[in-house]
Parts: sequence; structure tokens; C-alpha cells
Amino acid sequence: MSTERPPTIDPRAAAHWAELPHPPSCAESPWLHEEVARRMEERLQWIVKIPQRWLHWAPLRGGLQAQELLAKRYPKSECFVLETPVERAQAATKLIAKNWWSPGNWRAKAVRFEVPAHPVDMLWANMALHMEPDPLAVIEHWHSLVEADGFVMFSCLGPDTLRQLRAVYAEMGWPPPAHEFTDMHDWGDMLARVGFAEPVMDMEHITLTFTSVERLLAELRELGRNLHPARFAGLRGRGWRDRLLAAITEKMASPAEGGQLELTFEIIYGHAFKPQPRVPVQPQTTVTLDAMRKALRQGKP
Repeated sequence: MSTERPPTIDPRAAAHWAELPHPPSCAESPWLHEEVARRMEERLQWIVKIPQRWLHWAPLRGGLQAQELLAKRYPKSECFVLETPVERAQAATKLIAKNWWSPGNWRAKAVRFEVPAHPVDMLWANMALHMEPDPLAVIEHWHSLVEADGFVMFSCLGPDTLRQLRAVYAEMGWPPPAHEFTDMHDWGDMLARVGFAEPVMDMEHITLTFTSVERLLAELRELGRNLHPARFAGLRGRGWRDRLLAAITEKMASPAEGGQLELTFEIIYGHAFKPQPRVPVQPQTTVTLDAMRKALRQGKP
């Protein structure tokens, strides 16, 4: 399938970000990612089907706490964790296996750190898709990993993310502080294009407040990197950093929050089911007896 990138993303920078190893001292995923995962996990109460096998896509950044929430929701279900490259896979194995041995998770099945040999009933991918250089190929890969009648559930950042910081950079005449993020309707179109059905898209805004510029910038470093092709080509000096701190302090302080700095994130949620394959209709069609029986069973109310 043809490559379809999020707006203004640099594929080389995105690939470099994806290959960065997980810091040994970092035993937690970003706070915002964990909060989004918690909200997404609550939405599973509206999905009647209980997956017998499910796959956690890129949990190190997407949510280690979410792994425990999902294991508690589906204690009898078989879980697979998929993380790349090798260094990140090893870190995921170490951190998740350690949490699995805690007394609260003893009733859950052991986690398998490998690509499942057979398709799964649920694929869970939290806060990863907006950093992908070729998201359509990723969604197509998800489709191949999900069983018919199974579903994918994901979240990512939307186009209204960092609007206050973008305004500061534009006013200062600087390149954008981040690449543009894809609209939720475009994600729905991509899901349908690769073969998922009944995509349901939703969004909400989460506004965080910070007591200092340093804390705000530290939060952004945990969440990702600027993948815009027109970003600053190299390191900036101390003078530029001073101007940045001053501009953020002046223009992003909220009187309603006692002068704290505000930063908005648009969170997109999506899920879609993989339908049963249709029997191709041609002038002359040959169908196996097993395929016909399966199709007839699917047609019963």
C-alpha cells in the first residue's frame, strides 16, 4: 500500500525516535500516556466481547500501568507484548515480567513477549500512532494481527495539541515546536481502507498546568520529539533558551490558574472491528464446504 504520513512528519527523525532505547532508570511510562490509557481502559466496559488473546503494542511508552489494568480486566486471557527494537523488547520483558510476579497479578496468565503465531481478538495501542512515519502501513499490520470479529483499540494526539506553544513559536518567528497531528476523521478513513469495519472515533481535550517552564519542557521531552521537517536544524544557544523561557512565562500563564502555565493536548480515541471475510462473487465461484458452512453460521441471527 502507498505510504501516507501524518502532516509534516520527517520519516527519518520518526525512525530515529522509535529506535531510541528505553532508559534503564526509567521504570514508568509518561504520566499523560498512563492517564490516557486509564481513560481508554474504562471504555472497554462498553465492549461486550471478552478477548481470549490480546496484544499490547509498544507498552514502554504507551503505558506499563495499563498492562496491569488490562491484565486485571482480562485475567483469563492470553497476552502478547510486542516491542521493538531488541533493546526495548528486553526492557519491556524485564519491567512487565517483574510486575506480573506481584501478588495482585498471580491469577493472570503469564505474558508472552513475542509475535503471536495466530491472530488475536484485541490489539491495544496507546499513544503511539502519531509518531509513526508510515501510519497506514502500521494499521495494515494491525489488521493482519487481529482475528476476524476481533477489534483494535488505540489512542493518539490530535491536531489541537500544543496550541499555546505553537502560538508562542509563531509569534517569535521560530519554526513549529512539533509536527502537525492527524485529524480523527482521517484515522477513521485509514482504518476502513485497510479492511477494518465500523470505526468509532472520539476526542477530548486535556489541559495540563505547570508551575514552571522547566517542568513543562521536561514533560514534553518525556512525551516525544519534534518531527517537523522545518524544525531547528541544530542546537540553540543559551540566549535562545532564555528567550524561550521568557516567552512561555509571559504568554502561556493563565490568570484563571493563578499564573500557572497551561498546555492543551487533544486526545483521539478509536476502535474498529475486523469483519469476517466475504465470499468473492464471480461469474463462476468455487467455495469449499467448510467455507460455506462458516458463511452460513455467520448469517444466522
